[in-house]
Amino acid sequence: MTGFICIITETLPAGLLPQISAGLVISPAMAGQMVTAYALGSLLAAIPLTIATRGWRRRNVLLLTIIGFLMFNTVTALSSHYWLTLAARFLAGMAAGLAWSLLAGYARRMVAPQQQGRALALAMAGTPVALSLGVPLGTLIGSLTGWRMAFWIISALTLILIAWVLAKVPDYPGQSAQERLPLRKVFTTPGVRPVLAVVITWMLAHNILYTYIAPFVAPAGLAARVDLVLLVFGGAALAGIWITGKLVERHLRATVLASLAAFLLTAMMLGLASQFPAVIYLGMLVWGLSFGGAATLLQTALADTAGSGADVALSMNVVAWNGAIAAAGVVGGSLLGAWGAGAFPWAMCILLLLAIAIAWSSRAHGFRPGRRNGTAQVAGH
Repeated sequence: MTGFICIITETLPAGLLPQISAGLVISPAMAGQMVTAYALGSLLAAIPLTIATRGWRRRNVLLLTIIGFLMFNTVTALSSHYWLTLAARFLAGMAAGLAWSLLAGYARRMVAPQQQGRALALAMAGTPVALSLGVPLGTLIGSLTGWRMAFWIISALTLILIAWVLAKVPDYPGQSAQERLPLRKVFTTPGVRPVLAVVITWMLAHNILYTYIAPFVAPAGLAARVDLVLLVFGGAALAGIWITGKLVERHLRATVLASLAAFLLTAMMLGLASQFPAVIYLGMLVWGLSFGGAATLLQTALADTAGSGADVALSMNVVAWNGAIAAAGVVGGSLLGAWGAGAFPWAMCILLLLAIAIAWSSRAHGFRPGRRNGTAQVAGH
């Protein structure tokens, strides 16, 4: 549910740009900066906040992030000043940056080592649910009752979540001073950089298409059906998470390579025949299946590789992931302006071939074959 609130808080303004721009008397482009400010907050805060709170009890850190969402979404719902709204969005993004670096380690810590991958798959389910169901629902609520009401509803959900965490979530101590690895040591741990490189290339390829899906499907006559296109993707992504939960413990490396290969074939298919609606829908189905487990696979590989530096490594993952989202907006926009949406699949093919090459060559460290070595959960996990 924390992951769900992170994602819906981030993406909700995208579905409500006309209402927000009218309500704050600003242009849609300025309203769009609400998404940028949130991503920037996550990008800048993830590593320093994670390092600063490593010694704190884990439940206190989790509650801090959730209370951050409560405060800053409430300010967003109340604010009639653009710059105050933007500041609240930036601070909500900071809360999300800390949350994302915390959630994977927390979920892994609750279970036996051999169940860590499946626990993480379950904990990450909030993301595709938010993308496939939460955002369209929030957009509908916002268009019926006003954009501010959508943010009030997220605040109400956050209050429920705080009570739920206090009642049910077990607490764990933070890391002792001896266990805390310096940032440079974590970054140079064998396998960490290849996993982060795969995160960047995979997410860049994904977000180029996801961000500009509307102009991409328009030539197939689906400009008015973007909601259905994204629903097919979201439903398939949920199935992808379930499949990943079954495979991650025994076949992490094979599942990463198969997911990237399936996405590469989809990109090639879309590059050759995206004018046909049936090809678009089939592409969305395979793309969703291959993407659903990405967060689980990459964070499991990263946490296993980093060992006691897992929380810091996962904060680097937040930076890499959000950096790829931001970069995709720029790269996709440049491709769209220069060559049109038809260029997207071929740019994605180059990125995915690079991701496959990095993952394939990271056999010794990063993406190891065979069953996961659950003993990587040491020290802080």
